[in-house]
Amino acid sequence: MLFNTSNISIDTIANDCLIKKNIHLSIIRLDKIHPIVSGNKLFKLHYFLQQAIKNKLQGLVTFGGPYSNHLVATAFACKTLGIKSIGFVRGEKPAYLSPTLLACLAYGMQLNFISRGEYDTKEEALFLDNLSDKWQGFLQVPEGGYHPKGAAGAALINNFIEKDTTHICTALGTATTLAGLIAGASPTQQIVGVPVLKDMVDIEKRVFYLTESSYPRLNGLVGQAYQLLDGYHFGGYAKKTPALLQFMNTLYQQHNLPTDFVYTAKMMFAILDNVEKGFFAEGSKIACLHTGGLQGNKSLPAGTLIF
Repeated sequence: MLFNTSNISIDTIANDCLIKKNIHLSIIRLDKIHPIVSGNKLFKLHYFLQQAIKNKLQGLVTFGGPYSNHLVATAFACKTLGIKSIGFVRGEKPAYLSPTLLACLAYGMQLNFISRGEYDTKEEALFLDNLSDKWQGFLQVPEGGYHPKGAAGAALINNFIEKDTTHICTALGTATTLAGLIAGASPTQQIVGVPVLKDMVDIEKRVFYLTESSYPRLNGLVGQAYQLLDGYHFGGYAKKTPALLQFMNTLYQQHNLPTDFVYTAKMMFAILDNVEKGFFAEGSKIACLHTGGLQGNKSLPAGTLIF
């Protein structure tokens, strides 16, 4: 890895239901890599950064919203490695920048604000060609690292998961981390994804693009396949409810586990709920990825969370 990952820990949590069912549940604390930039983001950037350094490129150019964990991770990584970063931000420039964008600027990222309409065309050939012409010497990184290189980087996370784990669980946005986990898992491990967006109907297509292999979505079977726990998006991407925020505070009170409301909190809610519902067999050994993103909590009103 290009960055120090020695801070990653494997924390165990337990409650009455887990103990009764003899289920071991651990949290892979990827959030501990760095206080601001952490989680799966640096893994997904790994091979892009490696290519930029190897080919002596000027830096990376990428995309994200005003609270994008991916943008701030890119900015930090590039600064640390001594290369430049360009970020295209969805929407017109606001009067006051978000804490995320302020962090991006502090890490030296050049921000370019574009309208939502133009942002929606960012994957079209004309936009990308213009981008290449203007930013020659920069490597383009899709939003969220959604690319086979991003999935290959995410596959490195498997190195931090104990070999006798039966289920590896992650929140699911672009499906890049899900794909990497699937590709890197052993044949005896089941990957479980929790979508944090509404109506994600193209996940199988995404996984095929990211891994260049076909992994079936199975129900109740173990092997190189995956399962989804739908219905835990709490209103959609970056949406939240009082129940989710209360769950986050309870999780911290009981297990000293801070989570973000966009990804990890929704995933943990889904996993614990499905433990109670009997989704996981007795004796299962579950590993849940804490994919970082705690900086996003700064968008909440002061006092909302107890951590």
